[in-house]
Amino acid sequence: MRWLSPKERRAFICPAKLSRVNVANHPVFQSLVPVFLLIAAGVLTGRRGWVGPGAVKDLSNLVFLLLIPALLFRTMSQVRLDSLDWRPIAAYFSAVLPWFALQVLWRGFTPRGIVLALGGTFSNLVMIGIALVGLAYGQAGLVTLLTLIAVHALILLTVASVALELADARQRTGEQPLDRQRLWRATWSAVRGSVIHPIPLPIACGLLWGASGVALPAVVDRPLHLLGQAFGPLALVLVGISLAHTPLRGQWRAALGVALAKNVAVPLLVGLSAWAWGLRGLPLTVLVVAAAVPVGANVFLFAQRYRVAQAEVTAATAVSTALAIVTLSIVMLVMGAVGTRTG
Repeated sequence: MRWLSPKERRAFICPAKLSRVNVANHPVFQSLVPVFLLIAAGVLTGRRGWVGPGAVKDLSNLVFLLLIPALLFRTMSQVRLDSLDWRPIAAYFSAVLPWFALQVLWRGFTPRGIVLALGGTFSNLVMIGIALVGLAYGQAGLVTLLTLIAVHALILLTVASVALELADARQRTGEQPLDRQRLWRATWSAVRGSVIHPIPLPIACGLLWGASGVALPAVVDRPLHLLGQAFGPLALVLVGISLAHTPLRGQWRAALGVALAKNVAVPLLVGLSAWAWGLRGLPLTVLVVAAAVPVGANVFLFAQRYRVAQAEVTAATAVSTALAIVTLSIVMLVMGAVGTRTG
């Protein structure tokens, strides 16, 4: 995965240059087109049957259990805790948690309504976000993104788990007393599953290593670097393979509603919140771009667990990813223009 040079990144932030720069050489084009070409290659692979469903699961395990941990640990081992800016986390959740609650009120406090609300809130920060931000904004951008990823699933999935258990209990028992033991079990399961996980664990271990002040030995650093480089292309191809097997018939209306909530409303709200928190320049840009990536796969796992809205969530993930070709391009161009005036 090639990162843009500082000179290329600066070209993001000058809309006046659009008339003088060949579109094919513009950094937004150079960052997004490889991402969507790799996803398209995955779609072709899935349609042609070159990779079967069983192999997809095995490749997903390879990505999540080996490639992602290597990338996250190596990146965060080069970061010092005292240099981290925690405002992006506060800014992000100041926007998405109220947005999640508002969607639940709109769709109804039912398992289906909560799952669809989660779809309109939860970003695919790992499979698409890491590859895109790394390509467009380099190591500095990844540090901001990985700081968010460390708590993204923990906070959102825990909130969603509690809400789903409450809604499910209400639906099953009506006015009967709530089973508090089951609620605590669901909450603990969500917290444990979000912490003991191949995403936050290597981030935490990397930060601890960085705090020790000891550099990674070259014989360890080099293999981790090579594994990290393999993550981006393989993850994006897997997204495409999954999309190839996604049915859309009869689900367009619900899917489009979730996709618009995720791809349009979330980056707008996060951008306003980040601005209010005083974020400018690269952290602001990375946060808004992260908010604009499509619906994350964890939403389907919730739909599957509670056996609600599975078809709508699957279709929404596909529509959201396709729609991101347009919405992400606009977001990255707009944030480039904002960066010119604030950076």
